[in-house]
Amino acid sequence: MKWINKLKLLAKTIKSEMKVIYVAFKYKKLPLIAKISAGITVAYALSPIDLIPDFIPVLGYLDDLILLPLLITLTLKLIPAHLLIESRKEAELLWQGGWPKNWKYGLFIIGIWFIILLVILIKVYN
Repeated sequence: MKWINKLKLLAKTIKSEMKVIYVAFKYKKLPLIAKISAGITVAYALSPIDLIPDFIPVLGYLDDLILLPLLITLTLKLIPAHLLIESRKEAELLWQGGWPKNWKYGLFIIGIWFIILLVILIKVYN
């Protein structure tokens, strides 16, 4: 039962840190490398497509348990401390009613995966 509680805590931490990264991503003062890392992290977290599909036993969920926390950790280290503090404060207040429902971000993520799929298909059939 202890491991279930640890997984619940990890999931809660990931959810709260994703909010912080999402807020930080919008700052114009954020350094370019941190902005790129934040964009990749948010896109991967929200993307319905994983590097290893979830239907593959064990490995499908393993990439979410390893890759997403690594992306979050890397991104948080790249965000300057003063912006991280601002982001944490804003993230606490921003989604008191839940996650925002903004379709333009979803369409952006779908567009990225469509382009990746298109490039793969072009490489395979050429």
